[in-house]
This record gives sequence, C-alpha cells and structure tokens, in this order.
Amino acid sequence: MRFDCISILLGVGILAALPLRSTAQTPPYADRVSRGGDVTPAYEGWRRNSDGTFTMYFGYMNRNYEEELDIPIGPDNNVDPGGDRSQPTHFYPRRNRFLFTVAVPKDWGLERKVVWSLTIRGKTNAAKGWLQPEWEINDEIMMMNSAGGADVQNKPPVVKGPGPQTVTLPNTLRLTAVAEDDGHPNPKRVAVDPEGNSIGGQGLSLRWIHYRGPAGVTFSPGTAAAGYQKPVEAATTVRFKSPGVYVLRAIASDGSLETFHDVTVTVK
Repeated sequence: MRFDCISILLGVGILAALPLRSTAQTPPYADRVSRGGDVTPAYEGWRRNSDGTFTMYFGYMNRNYEEELDIPIGPDNNVDPGGDRSQPTHFYPRRNRFLFTVAVPKDWGLERKVVWSLTIRGKTNAAKGWLQPEWEINDEIMMMNSAGGADVQNKPPVVKGPGPQTVTLPNTLRLTAVAEDDGHPNPKRVAVDPEGNSIGGQGLSLRWIHYRGPAGVTFSPGTAAAGYQKPVEAATTVRFKSPGVYVLRAIASDGSLETFHDVTVTVK
C-alpha cells in the first residue's frame, strides 16, 4: 500500500460490498493491477450511541496497487440519503477502512439502508449499510480487524492540528499535527496480511493524507517519526495544483486504533 503522503499504518478491517473469492485455486497476486482498476465502497459496520441513535462506518477498496483516483462529489460519488456525507473524493491504493461515518436516528429500523455509490470508468459499485445485528462493532472488534488482537486497555490516540487555512497559488502551505497515545498496545511480533504487508506492532504514528478536493496534492516530506508513550509530530509542506476547497486529514494510529483531524483548506 502506498501513499503520496506521510504514511506508516496499514489497517485490516471488515470487507463489505466485495465479492468473496476462494484463494485455493487462484495463484497469489494473479489479478494484481497497478493502474486502470476501479474502486469499491465498503460498509464496515455500525455502533449504538448513548442517545439511542446509530453511527454507520464506511471505507473503500481501490483495486489498483499504484494508481490514486479522484471522484468528485455528485452523481459519481453519492451517499443516499444525503448526497454529500463527508465521504472521500481522493482514493489511495488498496483497502482503506473506517474513513467516514453516517449518523442515523434511533427510529431508523432494520430495513432502511444507507447506500454509498461510486462510478468510475463506466462501472458503478455500491456499499449498503444497515443495522443488521451481526454488523455491530466496537473498539475491540476494530482492533481485531486492524492488528489481529485486542488490548482492552487501549484507547485511541489523541491528535491535534490547525484550523481552517487559506493559501493563494503558487504558494505552499505548512501544516503541523501532534499526536499522543497511552502506550497501548505494547510492541509485539509483526504479522503479515494476505498481500504481504506488515501489520501490528508499529507504535504511535502520524500521517497526512489528501482526503477531499481536486487532484494534484503533494506532501513533503513523506515520512514521519513513530514511538511509544511520547508525542509524535508530523510537519509537512503541501503543494496544490489547482484552486478549490480541500480537506487534508491527519491520521494518528497506535497500530490498532486511529483518530482523525481534518483541516479545510481554501486554495485561491
């Protein structure tokens, strides 16, 4: 998995809206494509809130191993109901989980669905979220999916960053975020997912990504420090190709749970 951004963590979560395939008869990586593939939305599950409402979680699978895709909000990138529910418009390669949520009222019921649809290269894929009991999740389930184990003492990292920004081309923008963590989970043996990526045991990490807005965002530098029980700072210079309104996201991860900080940037 590759980001043109500050990136250390790979997550492993619940696949939704993707067909299940037998791996016994398919050679590893036989269908790997670097470019030209589509992107599929994924429903990750739902949580029950203290006020009786519910929160549904969504992510995606970009089938490309290298190509980043951009799908603006509109008919080709739509959540029903609502249209724009803060879903991403920039799609990094491979599986990206638990990226945005949709809140539904306490009387939503078991039959109604939230549907996220993406269309690119003439193909439409959709993920349907509903309150099926088997899809209920919590922090422990998210940790099991991301790191292969659950530390009941673990709490999500805390991340702080700047507020809304404005920049005029061709100027660049300097952004800094700081993350702290409780030191859990403890370092452990690094596991390997089915695609050969290392998962688990990374410690606290912090990265910036291009979440929404026109194509052509670059981050420099593209690496960040990581550690346990100490603040981690990610400072980067951002360059934009075109005017528009962007959302840049700082993601703090302890290897099992993630916390986001979004920065809205107006580029003139």
